[in-house]
Amino acid sequence: MPVCVSTEVMRESDRWTIEHLVPSKELMERAGKAIFEQVKWQAPVGIICGKGNNAGDGFVVASLLKDQGIDCEIVLLFENSFSDDGRYFYEKCIEKGVRTTTRGNYDDYKTILDCIFGTGFKGEVKEPAKTAIEKINSSGVYVVSADINSGLNGDTGLGDLYVKSDLTVSIGTYKYGHFLGCAKDAMKDKVNCDIGIKIIGPTNELD
Repeated sequence: MPVCVSTEVMRESDRWTIEHLVPSKELMERAGKAIFEQVKWQAPVGIICGKGNNAGDGFVVASLLKDQGIDCEIVLLFENSFSDDGRYFYEKCIEKGVRTTTRGNYDDYKTILDCIFGTGFKGEVKEPAKTAIEKINSSGVYVVSADINSGLNGDTGLGDLYVKSDLTVSIGTYKYGHFLGCAKDAMKDKVNCDIGIKIIGPTNELD
């Protein structure tokens, strides 16, 4: 049975790890590399990004795809809205010549990476994320979600509108939302990647 934690425990574990073990940029780089290594990418790849660290993971993936000569494009749902570490890796993508746009043609991609929201998402999906998620779900292409499917609550797995993925790559440790609520409908397959985050707080096992 997989070990799961709450989003609060995950946030505290991230914070502790960054303060004591692994610098934040290195941790983001590890997360992006873990996602990159789990997928058999088919080009062109559309990386749909919000404005938090989840988007930063996507920028790391875009950089790695570019290094491997795999055609990819970053779709920015929120222009000029980055976390500090996310901006660092976004600028690396720009230096490497990764294409960016605010309007992706979702039906033209062969693979889509969902990096809109992370595990801390709660509430109602609003524009422009609403339209992006609808386009992802109607695209018919192979969809990967970074950490958790955008639109799902990381603790309950509930959501009115959420990305439906072929693969979800959990980072650090599974969260309750990977197994509860709408998770079975949202995720065809899932895998967890340990990137060196020390879990600080209670854990549970779920079937």
